[in-house]
Amino acid sequence: MRLVLLALGAIVALGGGAAGAYFYFMKPAEASLTEDLDEHKEAKQDDHGGGHYEFVELDPLILPIVDANGASQTVSLVIVLEVSDAAAKAKVEAITPRLKDAYIQDMYGVLNKHAVLKGGVLQVGMLKARLNKISAKVAGEGTVNDVLLQVVQQRPI
Repeated sequence: MRLVLLALGAIVALGGGAAGAYFYFMKPAEASLTEDLDEHKEAKQDDHGGGHYEFVELDPLILPIVDANGASQTVSLVIVLEVSDAAAKAKVEAITPRLKDAYIQDMYGVLNKHAVLKGGVLQVGMLKARLNKISAKVAGEGTVNDVLLQVVQQRPI
């Protein structure tokens, strides 16, 4: 009988400890997450003037990086364009081939000159700024709010 009571007491203590740990560690994470999301939404609304966006995902782009010895690595990019409404989304979808062509032409030159490579590592911030500039030039100023890089991979050959 003592063994049963001791086992029952151990189970209650472990259960209470687990419940206490759950409530102690999980509550702040949820609260901070919602605060961060609210701040992010407010910042995005301040940046672009609205709260609802449409997204246009482009097919992956795969580019070689060529140096004096030939192709040294490949870069794979998945690009998503953020637009303000359905009309802008339709416009961007209609000119997607032109956008991809402009991206490839620009990046071949930039990547081969190593302008966005530093120590063999792709400088994502510089690349994103160039893609935003190209998007504005091809689609028109204000059509594409932002270029979002979903995947950036570098692989040596």
